[in-house]
Amino acid sequence: MIERRTSRTPLIATALAAALGLAGCASGPGGGIYVPVGGEPAKAPEPPRTSDDGARKEAPVWRKSEQPEAEPVPELREPAGSAGPSYRESGDSLSPAALSLVREAERLLAQGDTPAAIARLERAQRIAPRSAEVYFKLSEAYVAGNQLGTAEQFTLKGLSLAGNDVRLQRAGWLLLADIRRARGNVAGADQAEARAAAL
Repeated sequence: MIERRTSRTPLIATALAAALGLAGCASGPGGGIYVPVGGEPAKAPEPPRTSDDGARKEAPVWRKSEQPEAEPVPELREPAGSAGPSYRESGDSLSPAALSLVREAERLLAQGDTPAAIARLERAQRIAPRSAEVYFKLSEAYVAGNQLGTAEQFTLKGLSLAGNDVRLQRAGWLLLADIRRARGNVAGADQAEARAAAL
């Protein structure tokens, strides 16, 4: 039995291409295919308005590059007769709660309970995070626990917070010299002692 193939497929493809071509011609720029009987395409309705749209003006939205220049804010200065150092010149003083924890830690260190002393001092550090004294006490506790690397880091942090307090700076540099010497860093210890002597 011989099958006969018809050539319907090319005919359907040609008809489909012609229909698509006519559809493309019917839509002009900005318009759709459908045009109502009145001749003009339908327009989208306007969005609803509230009653106070005209009375209220919205603030302009500025791009970052278009923003108007802000007036400079005057700097806050301390009065000329202020006796105490500013916050930037020295660290925090110890609050009663932090001072109590430091005293308790000193007692625990004297008893040889280094981990409990460190725990108290870490609590004091959270209460007074800018107090150089707390960092120096933490350093001493870590020296007692034979953790010299950590002790040196806490001493350096305390020195960064000592500000203009010569007593605290001298104590910090001498503590750092002792720690560096215990770690075998003789040159670093000599430098720290020289810094303490220069104060």
